[in-house]
Amino acid sequence: MAIKDKIIVITGASSGIGEASAKLLAKHGAKVVLGARHEDKLEEVVNDITKAGGQAVYQVTDVTKADEVKDLVELAENKFGKLDVIFNNAGIMPTSDLSNLHTEEWNRTIDINLKGVLNGIAAVLPIFDKQKSGQVVTTSSVAGIKSFPGAGVYGATKYAVHNVMNVLRMESAKRKTNIRTTTLYPGAIDTDLLSTITDKDSKENMDKVYQNYAIGPDAVARAVDFAVDQPENTDIADITIYPTKQGL
Repeated sequence: MAIKDKIIVITGASSGIGEASAKLLAKHGAKVVLGARHEDKLEEVVNDITKAGGQAVYQVTDVTKADEVKDLVELAENKFGKLDVIFNNAGIMPTSDLSNLHTEEWNRTIDINLKGVLNGIAAVLPIFDKQKSGQVVTTSSVAGIKSFPGAGVYGATKYAVHNVMNVLRMESAKRKTNIRTTTLYPGAIDTDLLSTITDKDSKENMDKVYQNYAIGPDAVARAVDFAVDQPENTDIADITIYPTKQGL
């Protein structure tokens, strides 16, 4: 498998999609470097991976802080000698109608979902440009390709990620730096995202949607695994992952 021995940085790696992806990639021979804000959960994920025979390290990381993301990338280089992939996965989803004016949550959503991705790109781009190879995988959302009432700001960040990733791919092709990009558009996936919704009405509505449709984060992990496992001349640019029964 092309995954074997690749060095992969993953943010938002302490639970959900990040955790599932870390475990699957490590199972297939990748060496994973995990970042998130919750050290106890990170330590548990790393222990699970090493007990299963994989290789993993972690560092507490807040993706809104560019220096901390850069430090996580440097950990990968210092520990394993190189870097092949970054998976920008950290995110929150405090959805609510715009008229409710949860402006502090708007700013926090932008800081994590968009600026956090940009911080990840900024941390790896000099490395990937120099070695003329690398892959950036980023979690967007189906809210990044279609509009949902109640998800105006969340969707805006995910639309922005969609655009940034496409431009990154096109600019790399123009500069002949061979950087592959993969943007993921998950539908209802059973993760901790719902816990970031503070608006009562929005939380009730989203709970119903997820109770009816949600599937496990392993579904997205398999998509990440597939994209990373492609040969260097093949870029899986976009993957939408829906629960089969979700029609929204």
